[in-house]
Amino acid sequence: MRKLILPSNKNYRIWQIGILVVLFVIWHLVSRDHQLAFFFGEPIGVFQVIWKWFITDGNIYKHLGVTLSETILAFVIGTVAGMFMGLWMGLSRTASLIFDPYLTALNSMPRVILAPIFAMWFGLGIWSKVALAFTLVFFIVFFNVYQGIKEVSPTLLDNARMLGANRKQLLRYVYLPSATSWVFSSLHASVGLAFVGAVVGEYLGSASGVGYLILQAEGSFDVNTVYAGIITLTVCALLLDALVGVFERYFQTWKPSRKSNSQQV
Repeated sequence: MRKLILPSNKNYRIWQIGILVVLFVIWHLVSRDHQLAFFFGEPIGVFQVIWKWFITDGNIYKHLGVTLSETILAFVIGTVAGMFMGLWMGLSRTASLIFDPYLTALNSMPRVILAPIFAMWFGLGIWSKVALAFTLVFFIVFFNVYQGIKEVSPTLLDNARMLGANRKQLLRYVYLPSATSWVFSSLHASVGLAFVGAVVGEYLGSASGVGYLILQAEGSFDVNTVYAGIITLTVCALLLDALVGVFERYFQTWKPSRKSNSQQV
C-alpha cells in the first residue's frame, strides 16, 4: 500500500503563471511586425492604456462602475428568479408539465435579438442591459436547479418520509442540499454570461460602460484599447467568479475537501 501524492497548489500556480508569461512573450514578439500589431495589438501599448485608465486619468472607474452595476444586478436578480422558478417547477409536477415547454422554447431563442426590444421597453439606460443579461443568467440557473431537484434519489426521499420528515423538512434537508452543487456550478458560468449580456447591451446602445469604450475604440481602429477593455472585463469576471467560489466553500462545508479525497493504492 502506498499513498498517492497529488501535486500541490503551489506547483499548479507556477505552471499557470509560466504559461501566462510565455503567452505574453509570444504576443510581444508577434507584435514586432507592424502589420500583425495592427490586428493583434502590442502588449506594452495595451498595458499603457490600462495604466492610463486606472492610474493616470482614472476615467475608467465611471464606465467600469456602470458595467459592474449592470452585471451584478442581472446576476443577482437572474440567480434568485432562476432558483425560485427551478424549485417551484421541480417540486410541482403540475407546474412542470404546464410551463416546461414554454421555458424550453424561450431558452432556445437567441437572446441577442431581444436587445432592441429591451431598449424600446426600458430605454438606453442601465435597465435594458440588465434585462438582456438577466435572460442569460436566469435560464442557466433555472435548468440547473430544476435538474438538481429532479436528481434527488427516490430512496432517500422514502427514507426521510419514513423517519417522519414533513414537506418543509424535505425541502431543507434533502432537496436544497441536492440542488446546491448544481446551483454553484451554474453560478460560475452565469458570471461570464452576465458580463456578456451587459457588454452586448452597451454595444447596441449606450453612452457609458466598458463595452461602450471598446465600441468607440473599434470605430477608430484602436486595437490596443480594445484589448485593454477585454483584459479589464476578464479580470473583473475572474474576481466575481472567485467571490462565488468563496460563497460555494462556505455553503458547502458538508462536502469533503480535496485533500480528504486522496486515496491510498
